[in-house]
Amino acid sequence: MDSITQAALGAAVGGAVLGRRLGRKAVLIGAALGTLPDLDVVLDYGDAVANYTEHRGFSHSLFVLTGLATLLALLAAPFAPARDIPLRHWWLFFMLCLTTHPLLDALTTYGTQLWWPLDVHPSAWPIVFIIDPLYTLPLLVGIVIALVSGNGRRGPAWGLALSSLYLVVAFGAKSLVEYRLGPELAKRGLDDAPRLVQPTPFNTLLWRVTVIDGDDQHEALVSVFDGRAPVEFERFSRGAQWELAALASTNGARLDWFAGPYLRYDVELIDDIPTLTATDLRLGFPGFHPFTFTLLEAELESGQWLPLRSEQLVPPARSNGAALTLLGRRIVDRDAPLCLGALVDPAWHEEVAC
Repeated sequence: MDSITQAALGAAVGGAVLGRRLGRKAVLIGAALGTLPDLDVVLDYGDAVANYTEHRGFSHSLFVLTGLATLLALLAAPFAPARDIPLRHWWLFFMLCLTTHPLLDALTTYGTQLWWPLDVHPSAWPIVFIIDPLYTLPLLVGIVIALVSGNGRRGPAWGLALSSLYLVVAFGAKSLVEYRLGPELAKRGLDDAPRLVQPTPFNTLLWRVTVIDGDDQHEALVSVFDGRAPVEFERFSRGAQWELAALASTNGARLDWFAGPYLRYDVELIDDIPTLTATDLRLGFPGFHPFTFTLLEAELESGQWLPLRSEQLVPPARSNGAALTLLGRRIVDRDAPLCLGALVDPAWHEEVAC
């Protein structure tokens, strides 16, 4: 989630746990702790793929944060004897303020390495977009009430309860969409294919569905208001003919571990050299995916692929206003004409049949 939301969550948790004892201080300390795991963005791991796949890594590990919470509790307890805050309450305060950050991140699409350093895939159970005002607003209101009134517990506790209820509603909306998808995918022989169901920007009413079947990337938008209307899919190629070459490289294998099978492969001319790239299909929309990385370049004389230091390609400039307007119409209007590619490129319909 975005930094404001994470700070607000930490502040609300801090107020709910120790607001009665520490007042405003619990809210302010909680806000600082809530942003702490994201400080890993300042680290450079060597190249673009490493930076991309190591984010939400060790600093989001439940093992690491549990150890840090224990250390902070042991350090804090001796400094508050007059308030008679038991060690277990300090531990619960630090533990919840720190670990709710990666747990909330795991409810988005990107992927969070909750179990680092274990060699398991990042956790992602997307039920909210990375920025969702309806989740964040109750937290912010509760924090403001705490800071103004001096009662560090009541406002944050109510804000936390309402935001948590919103997550329950979001889970219900996703479950409804997945229930409707089952028969549609079975009719197409895709019921066992990898699929990703995630909310579209800033809401939990309209959901993007991505299904991978070999070289085919199937995309659809499904609204909770669609009823029994059939789901319409668009089909795109994901360049699977380049997959084996990509996976043979260190960075290609790393990206596959992080985002596979939701990757597209392309060969582009960069400085007149054929270059194999990989694009994370989970983020963005067809026609605009912001995370594309160079993997290999061709040696023209031998025809072999050679590894190179990975770089992230700069995506083309785009206007988000028109895309959000189209998405807003699609939430309530099942018959609204909408190609996913047209969200970012009005000429997309000339290249892909919708």
